[in-house]
Amino acid sequence: MRIRSAASALALVLSALFAPGFGVLGSATDAQAATKISHATATSMFRDVGITWSSSGGCSDRNNPTCTSFEQLNLATAQGAQTLKRATGCALNITGGTETGHASGTYSHWNGYKLDYGKNTCVTSYIKNTFTYIGLRGDGAPQYKSGSGNIYADEGSHWDVLYYNCGGC
Repeated sequence: MRIRSAASALALVLSALFAPGFGVLGSATDAQAATKISHATATSMFRDVGITWSSSGGCSDRNNPTCTSFEQLNLATAQGAQTLKRATGCALNITGGTETGHASGTYSHWNGYKLDYGKNTCVTSYIKNTFTYIGLRGDGAPQYKSGSGNIYADEGSHWDVLYYNCGGC
């Protein structure tokens, strides 16, 4: 009886450790259930570290493509923005969040995995000098990968950042 209990406990621990996206063998690209946050929570988190945001429409309606919304943003994405701000010390302005109008897909803006940042010399230098160049994305955007696995794509006028995790928060 004691051996069976120990074997069951070991099997449970091993399944937790090696489950995709959770344990030590989970990769940055494993889809995980993400904790979603509200626009108000995200803006509070951004304000706390000095991140600004703007929209061409001056609004935050998730269903309006001219707005910048953080409704249904993944907590890890917001934390990733905080990590980037703290690591760079650069001015960081978010120009795109979870609003409609971006490309679709599992790891999309709409699903809370991506943020767009306005470009400036400080942020661009940090990304290019700290992260690893991994080649061009399908649309031709140069991509850089952080040590934690997040992907930074230079889309010309802005950085499109895919957060698989919080970047070491």
